[in-house]
Amino acid sequence: MSPDRPEEQDVATGLSRPGLRGREAELERLRALVEAVRDGEGGAVALLLGEPGIGKTALLQEAVSLARAHGFLVSHGRAEELHELAPLASLASGLLHGDPPLLSGTDFADLAGHHDQRIWLVERLAQLIEERSAGRPVLIAVDDVPWADPLSRFALSVLPARLLSSPVLWLLTGREDPELYGQGPLTTTLPLRALPETALAELARDILGGDLPAHVEELLDGAGGNPFLAAEMLSGIAATGADGPEPPERLVLGVRGRLAGLRPDTLHFLRIGSVLGRAFKLADAAALCGRPASALGTEVDEAIAAALLHDDGERLLFRHDLLRQAVYADLAPSVRRALHREAASRLVAAGRSSGDAVPHLLKSAEPGDMEAIVLLGTAAEDVIAVMPDLAADLAVRALELVPTRAPMAYDVGERAIVALTRAGRYTQARDTGDVLLARQPPLDVFARLQSVLGDALWHLDDVHELTRRTTTALAAVTDPAIRARLTARHALARSRGSDLGAARETGERALAEAERAGDREARVLALWGLGEIALNAGDCAAAVEHHTALSVFDSAFLPEEAVALIHMDDFDAVRRLLRTAGEAPLRPAMLIWAQGTLNMGLGRLDDADADFVTAERLEADLHVPGNLVNIRVNRGLLALLRGDREDAREHLDVVRATVADRPNTGNHATHRYFEAVVADADGDHAAAAELVRSVQRDHPFLRWRLLRPHVVQAVGIALRGGDRKLAEDLAAQAAEHATRNPAVPTAQGTAAHASALVNADQELLQRAVDMLLDGPRPLALAAASADLGRALLTSGDAAAATPALTRAHDLYAQAGADAEAHRVRAELERATSRPGRRTGRLRPRTDQGWDALTASERKVARLIAAGHTNRSAAEALVVSPHTVNTHLASIFRKLAVRSRVHLARIVLAEDDNGTATGD
Repeated sequence: MSPDRPEEQDVATGLSRPGLRGREAELERLRALVEAVRDGEGGAVALLLGEPGIGKTALLQEAVSLARAHGFLVSHGRAEELHELAPLASLASGLLHGDPPLLSGTDFADLAGHHDQRIWLVERLAQLIEERSAGRPVLIAVDDVPWADPLSRFALSVLPARLLSSPVLWLLTGREDPELYGQGPLTTTLPLRALPETALAELARDILGGDLPAHVEELLDGAGGNPFLAAEMLSGIAATGADGPEPPERLVLGVRGRLAGLRPDTLHFLRIGSVLGRAFKLADAAALCGRPASALGTEVDEAIAAALLHDDGERLLFRHDLLRQAVYADLAPSVRRALHREAASRLVAAGRSSGDAVPHLLKSAEPGDMEAIVLLGTAAEDVIAVMPDLAADLAVRALELVPTRAPMAYDVGERAIVALTRAGRYTQARDTGDVLLARQPPLDVFARLQSVLGDALWHLDDVHELTRRTTTALAAVTDPAIRARLTARHALARSRGSDLGAARETGERALAEAERAGDREARVLALWGLGEIALNAGDCAAAVEHHTALSVFDSAFLPEEAVALIHMDDFDAVRRLLRTAGEAPLRPAMLIWAQGTLNMGLGRLDDADADFVTAERLEADLHVPGNLVNIRVNRGLLALLRGDREDAREHLDVVRATVADRPNTGNHATHRYFEAVVADADGDHAAAAELVRSVQRDHPFLRWRLLRPHVVQAVGIALRGGDRKLAEDLAAQAAEHATRNPAVPTAQGTAAHASALVNADQELLQRAVDMLLDGPRPLALAAASADLGRALLTSGDAAAATPALTRAHDLYAQAGADAEAHRVRAELERATSRPGRRTGRLRPRTDQGWDALTASERKVARLIAAGHTNRSAAEALVVSPHTVNTHLASIFRKLAVRSRVHLARIVLAEDDNGTATGD
């Protein structure tokens, strides 16, 4: 249905601009935004905020009319209270209607088929809107956003930034809470305040005509500057005269007095309608009234004639939510509760979904209501993939309705634990489980609850408690599938310990039990545990084997397979794997993290940084920043390679805050190592060595995973800090890793490099370089070549040092590791004895203008300027559209532009100057 209907309109038909008295300034700002977007100034967001009846809808409708007059393609929708359980319903209310509609039914069906993948869905929706906006500007207006379903709210928080460069104007209305809308740059907030006396007087003259008696002006004070309430009150004056009751009573008369003149059957019908919501179907109201719909014609006609309802052809709607609230408030609380409960039962009996009935159950169900418990559980399962927080709330409410000693409490409670865990509410999941366990359930139920609690405990990083609970539950379990799951969780917990051999035996036993039981969940858990154990032990081949098997069972683990392959130096296999992920990967943030790790290994530092920025943004969009520490540590290490210590310290500040907020062993170890690298860069070598020592001492399970790619750097820190024993331990560790991974060139080369540094062995350094020449990692080769060149230079063989230093310099420079390239260049100048040349201080990168763009950003800029959409640009570059979004945001910031039109002009100018060609 289209929302273009009478809303917040003044009663008088002679008013030429209904509801806009006193809103001239706001209207002009909206007009300016419409014209700016039309003229190619990029996307924009406008928020109309204020109390009910203040005029938001009237102003929104006027903006819609302005946009249509300026050639916009318009989506005009309204969020409604009962949308909460219908994914994307609030946005769809406008996107599917219009002349022409912004989305076709086929487009929406495609989206609905992937509603369980929020990131993919929003990206696909952005692509569709981007394509529509290529020919004409677009306005997307959503009224009453606070009522929007969670998926629509998520989309509204992400899409404006995603479509910043496209001519799309977002116009949203709501109450005084801007945080609901994901405000960002280019957002215009228009708070609608109470109308001044002059505007109220103009409104009164529009309705009453002629000059206003002083008494009427005094009565208008009772409206509090609210135009809808003022209009309602004035309509009462027009009907009954100015000499009526005192202002407070008159205000009630204006809003609710019309109800008193209605027939009792009509009043009952309206009260039933108010329970069903602002918009309701006649058939639903008829069912609650206990009468056929055909018999309600008189009641409907009377309610419409009284200007209380509007008929849009599909549903009946209260003209304003304040009117519905007034009717609803007349119902006694017990009557409301009973009507909501009856509404739920009748909706279910009529074959409607649990989502239609649940909003009524939430307002009416009482403990012991078995139908409500079942329906709430069904609704939670229906929405958990796309709205996990809502699913958790529904599952918890279902559990609250179960009588304490009812046997079904354990099944309902188990589903609540799962939903809470999926929503990231791990502490609440654990506490919910502990309440159930305190009731001393049967032993098999006890074991099953401990099994589902394992996921929450893992995310809480409470591996000691996970170990204790799985051990206890394994002593009680008789169900083979639950036993296999518990054994697998036990193996996963032991992957964090020092005895990885015993952990591997547990994992293999879990896998065998899972296969015998034929339990898919147990098999996934066992393979996951074995993969974690192999990675922590530095057994790269075994890690690939287990993670490959795991991703076959569950494609959500594809990023783990990619990372395992990266540790094997099999970069070609990683590229192939990432291409197989398709358009709708289950964990896009982790997949892009894997892409960033690959680019870091390839020495493509700018691309790696863009990938990490993208992964962080996607995690922030989903409010699950589980990988934030690793992302920021890697970005900080990249910053140091470039010579940007200030940027590195900013990343370190984020890491410190994140670890303080969400402490876990992995984050703590990674944080300590990053602190060591920063301290070493600052010249505090003793402190840096102590930090590396603490990682070695306190986090043995992370040695292979954390220090494996950084062992040479860690050895250097130890030697500069005067801790030869630590350096020897690290080198021995690298040697063990090389022994485990004889087919991995990087493992062999870095082990030789680390040992050569400890023993000052020039010949071994040469062998390290030779090994790394066979590998795919240019930065590892550059580091070994630089150390070889320095050793040769120190021994007086400048001629032999020169090619090694030249290789190191060129590799660092090509990667964008400016700080390292600068250091090596200084040594290269010593080797070549070129007097008079000064290296000077490392010049910081420019951060504005065309020269500030990275090579990848220039490619994206030229594709977008040539007319590509984000999606087609991503296909041309063989990257994710999310990464193109990141590049485009950076391009816009560096070039200080706001639209594709502006970008095209700059690219054309650079081409004319000969600077953009060939990038």
